Amino acid sequence: MSTFDKLTELFRAFPGIGPRQAKRFVFFLLSREPSFLQELTDHIATLKHDIVQCTDCFRFFAKRTSAPLCPICSDKSRATGELMVVAKDTDLEAMEKSKTYEGKYFVLGGTIALIERKNGDALRLKELTSRVEKEVKNGTVKEVILALSANPDGEHTADELRALLTPYGVTISMLGRGLSTGSELEYADAKTLKNALKNRSS
Repeated sequence: MSTFDKLTELFRAFPGIGPRQAKRFVFFLLSREPSFLQELTDHIATLKHDIVQCTDCFRFFAKRTSAPLCPICSDKSRATGELMVVAKDTDLEAMEKSKTYEGKYFVLGGTIALIERKNGDALRLKELTSRVEKEVKNGTVKEVILALSANPDGEHTADELRALLTPYGVTISMLGRGLSTGSELEYADAKTLKNALKNRSS
C-alpha cells in the first residue's frame, strides 16, 4: 500500500469522513509547504503528552500542572448538586459555551447504539455508577442530568442510564425539547441549550 493510500485509510478513520473527503485531505497535504507538514507532525507527536484526561469527569484538557483534575472539576465555585452526563467532549464544550450550566460533568464516551452495530462496552458505565453512588452517599449530588442528543441512540442511552441510576435514589432528568428531534447536542446554539436545560424533565 502506498503512502497516499495509507494516509487515506487513516483519515477515513476520522468521524464523518468518507473516502472522497479522506483523499481531499491527502491532496491538501501534498499541496502544502514542508514547514506546514513538519508543524503538523510535531503537534500530533506531542498531543498525547500535552493533553490529558480528567480523573473525575474524563474530559480531555491541556495539562498545565501535575493536577489530575480539569479546571471545571477543580473549580470550587461550581455547583456540586448537579451532575450532567454528556456523550462526548464536544457536547461538554457546547454546553460550556452556552453559559447556562454551572454544575459538574461526566463524559460517558459515546452512546449505546439502538441497533447493535456496536456495543457499549467502551462506555464508562461502571465509572459513572461508581461516582453517582459515592456522591449520593456523601450527600453531594442531588440530580443527574442526562444531556444526550435528541436522536434514537441518544434516547436509547438515556433510557439505559435511567434504569442503571434509578436504584441510587437520585433525581434523574433529561434536557427538554428545546432540542429538535434528531439534533446533535454539539451543534445546538446557546439559546437552544438554555431552553433545553431550563425545560428539562424527570
